[in-house]
Amino acid sequence: MENWITNIMEQFGYIGIFMLIMLENLFPPIPSEVILTFGGFMTTYTKLSVFGLVVASSVGSVAGAIILYGIGLLLDVRRLEKIVEKWGSILRLTKKDIHKANDWFSKYGAWTVFFCRFIPLIRSLISIPAGMAHMNFGIFVLLTTLGTVIWNVVLINIGAAVGGAWGTIVGFMDMYSNVVYIVLALLLIVFAVLFIRKRVK
Repeated sequence: MENWITNIMEQFGYIGIFMLIMLENLFPPIPSEVILTFGGFMTTYTKLSVFGLVVASSVGSVAGAIILYGIGLLLDVRRLEKIVEKWGSILRLTKKDIHKANDWFSKYGAWTVFFCRFIPLIRSLISIPAGMAHMNFGIFVLLTTLGTVIWNVVLINIGAAVGGAWGTIVGFMDMYSNVVYIVLALLLIVFAVLFIRKRVK
């Protein structure tokens, strides 16, 4: 997949990056870490600029988030579960992922949309419960844009700084993703234990 991604970016430049990042929001198996860090590396040997990449990737990300927000307006948890049952293996999603994103939004509200932009997989899914909750669209776009721009600026600049070693950064981002998943699993276990204790009392 990495070769396919890098080939599209080299052939189509900003438009390719826009399309890939938008698809990354809709199809989580496409890794934004590869797109953004390689994009940063491309600024060292092409006419592409860091600023242009940030704009193209941010617009693509927000566009994808808006599509998912719109899907959320049309769905409820049960319908979403049926979709995941049918297509979850392809989309790399499970029912737990859906409930996790929905629970986070229910508990922490609008700011979840901002902070979840830094969490792999959840960064895409969080737009759906935001739509399901009919979150104010202007606030949704604002918080999504802020979180997205920060994420994109960091990874693109890292890619530009390390140059040809951008693949090493992708490896570190994979480790980051795994650590995040472990932390989320531990938090889920803690919340479950606390909830059971309350019920028992």
